[in-house]
Amino acid sequence: MSTQHIDRASLSTERINPLSERIDVMSSRAIAEVMNAEDARVAKAVRSQLDKVAEAIDLAVDRFKRGGRLFYVGCGTSGRLGVLDASECPPTFGVSHEMVQGIIAGGMSALVRSSQELEDDPEGGAHALDEKGVSGSDIVIGIAASGLTPFVRGAVERARELGAATVFLTCNEDVAMTMEADVVIVPPVGPEVIAGSTRMKAGTATKMILNMITTGAMIRLGKVYQNLMVDLRALSEKMRDRAVRIFKKVTGEEDDDDAWKCIEDANGQVKTAIVMKKLGLSPAEAEKRLEACEGFLRRALAEEKGDMS
Repeated sequence: MSTQHIDRASLSTERINPLSERIDVMSSRAIAEVMNAEDARVAKAVRSQLDKVAEAIDLAVDRFKRGGRLFYVGCGTSGRLGVLDASECPPTFGVSHEMVQGIIAGGMSALVRSSQELEDDPEGGAHALDEKGVSGSDIVIGIAASGLTPFVRGAVERARELGAATVFLTCNEDVAMTMEADVVIVPPVGPEVIAGSTRMKAGTATKMILNMITTGAMIRLGKVYQNLMVDLRALSEKMRDRAVRIFKKVTGEEDDDDAWKCIEDANGQVKTAIVMKKLGLSPAEAEKRLEACEGFLRRALAEEKGDMS
């Protein structure tokens, strides 16, 4: 839908915040207080959108189960937040780098250097999806704080043409109705402390929501047991330590060396190692059991007791 009739000055993210009009003469402490007070509004704004966030999680789970991928598309801060969330999924949940991807106008160089001139190209957003081979099995989440960014809108429109599931995330209610998508998420964060600086409250709300979508989807796919990241990749000392602590908590093992030995025997797969230890199975048997339970550790452990609840 056209956005030509929309006056940018009327957008909530562009309006003047009356609480910070004199911020240029405030002390450092007063500046921090104003910013903190405004940031406190973000969680409430996000909370108002939880039903929509849940719909986005369900869409992502559906596409992942089809073997599809999730693509974030954004410009500037929005694009960087999408790339950030995507990059954190493999080490946290043990998924491939292909499963969740971030697309930012200007490519990876735009992560450290502004490419604002590319935001105005709707065909660029559409082309970016074509380059990724997006199909009906995928989900595309367009992120635009203002809701007007042509690059993002072009990508979402192209995603719909390709049959992909679509989510549009913006912080402007007046613009939300102009974008057709399966789910539209609009956290009403209001005017920024610095008018138009959407790297602030809008950026914070965006990060919260993106974290919810991917984390929620991964939980629904069995990547978490209790509240433990049992599919993590132990590729660093920090992650190896975490893997050992997770293994010990679930199995009752007390010795760190024995815990790590079992994880190594499971080719570094914490979830497999836990099944081996708890059920007395070989690595191959544990992997087979997990596969039969679609990767859900709770099911794999509960089946032994006949409890599938």
